[in-house]
Amino acid sequence: MAEAVSDNLPAKTDGKPPLFGLSFLENLSEMTMLRQVGLMVGLAASVAIGFAVVLWSQQPDYRPLYGSLAGMDSKQIMETLAAADIAYTVEPNSGALLVKADDVARARMKLAAAGVTPSDSNIGFEILDKDQGLGTSQFMEATRYRRGLEGELARTISSLNNVKGARVHLAIPKSSVFVRDERKPSASVLVELFSGRSLEPGQVLAIVNLVATSVPELSKSQITVVDQKGNLLSDMAENSALTQAGKQFDYSRRMESMLTQRVHNILQPVLGNDRYKAEVSADVDFSAVESTSEQFNPDQPALRSEQSTSEQRTAANGPQGVPGALSNQPPSAASAPQTTGGAAATAGAIQPGQPLLDANGQQIMDPATGQPMLAPYPADKRNQSTKNFELDRSISHTKQQQGKINRLSVSVVVDDQVKVNAADGAVTRAPWTADELARFTRLVQDAVGFDASRGDSVSVINMPFSAERSEVIADPAFYTQPWFWDIVKQVLGVLFILVLVFGVLRPVLNNITGGGKKQLAPFAGGDVELGGMGGLDGELGNDRVSLGGPQSILLPSPSEGYDAQLNAIKSLVAEDPGRVAQVVKEWINADE
Repeated sequence: MAEAVSDNLPAKTDGKPPLFGLSFLENLSEMTMLRQVGLMVGLAASVAIGFAVVLWSQQPDYRPLYGSLAGMDSKQIMETLAAADIAYTVEPNSGALLVKADDVARARMKLAAAGVTPSDSNIGFEILDKDQGLGTSQFMEATRYRRGLEGELARTISSLNNVKGARVHLAIPKSSVFVRDERKPSASVLVELFSGRSLEPGQVLAIVNLVATSVPELSKSQITVVDQKGNLLSDMAENSALTQAGKQFDYSRRMESMLTQRVHNILQPVLGNDRYKAEVSADVDFSAVESTSEQFNPDQPALRSEQSTSEQRTAANGPQGVPGALSNQPPSAASAPQTTGGAAATAGAIQPGQPLLDANGQQIMDPATGQPMLAPYPADKRNQSTKNFELDRSISHTKQQQGKINRLSVSVVVDDQVKVNAADGAVTRAPWTADELARFTRLVQDAVGFDASRGDSVSVINMPFSAERSEVIADPAFYTQPWFWDIVKQVLGVLFILVLVFGVLRPVLNNITGGGKKQLAPFAGGDVELGGMGGLDGELGNDRVSLGGPQSILLPSPSEGYDAQLNAIKSLVAEDPGRVAQVVKEWINADE
């Protein structure tokens, strides 16, 4: 038995540790091929991940310069950025051009200076600049003109806010000399809006009017506007009752804002900022009223026309003409005068045409002609007058303007006045007096055009404001700053590298080199004694032996005692029972 043990004992080593890397290579060679490949792949992957993290932490922040390179000369862009020494990259998925955040403004300025700007794919009237063939038909000429007009309209619509792109389709029928065959043109517009944006009814109506005034004989009712989602927008532009209500509401709000601004302009220099609040409510009448009135004033008659006729006939001779019943009348009965006053009266009435006699019976001579004056013949006079009068009449046509203010209500609340003591700097708050509030009320009334006849009301009240009325705008958080994320990337990269080195690479390398194996008792020669064997003394008893195998397991020397040797054997059996069984098997074979 002793001889068998002596034969299985390894030779003594020189006590020197293996050269650097020999233990690693020895342990690596003892592994299976699958484990070796897995170990190499893991080490390579760890190193690659480490390099990737380092590069990621050092990579600058890139921002999009243009969302897409569609319609732009990519070669010219790259040459311009390269000439300006601006680093760039292209996002493979979206095609966006990315540059450093610090170089975005400078890159855009360089591209604009070089004349590189996004262009649309619409073809305008430049299509007419191309040379046309000699045999070009009238249909082709009309088609080119329509295509150019569609492109120009699309460009104009695309220049509006919220519109990313547009396409216009015109249906212009061929003109006919027959009225019954005349057809009106129509148009359809497709607008592509930016993400999250929409067109207001006023903007849609502007597009409709733009297209209608660009095409002859095109009415607004024949224009259809659709967005990229298929929503019909032209219905929003119709003059419906709801649209009118919206316009009236906007007008009321603008008027209230204007009046409120007037109150601000008059009170702000007096009270200061945030020392008052003012609101104006306007009752606006949008009803359209037309009236016609006709009035007559009987107290002021006016002469419209007058016609007057005056006729007088005097007979110069006696009765003349054919005798008859009218001309041969017997003399009328003589009448005696009631009173007698002279010779003329006694003589009786003088016949017409006879000389006139004075009181002495002498003929009265006409001083102008020197002839005796004759008694006048009987005269026939007739006067006729016709007058037309017109009564005073007034006709008035009145049309009331829409948007008339029926009533104004103004409310102003004023904060307490703040007084600072000049001696100690103490701040005190005191309410405004009634006279001061009355002066504020008069200022507000004059600012808004107060009219008591229409029922306007202005209320100015003094009330202390809350101390927390103003919203405090917090400073931006530090983690929203660009520099914070740069530092976070650096720190994460360093932590990942440390975890990779000390948590993955170091344990793997220690396991390969055998540095993590448990050693029960080290010795200078590097072998292990095989304890528990009686009868071993001398030089072999002082040396340490080991069990043969790829990895030596150290055992205590025979001089350490029975308990130590027993514990060592138990540990050996627990750790590597296969090797212990192999040793016992060799012992049995040696005894045979």
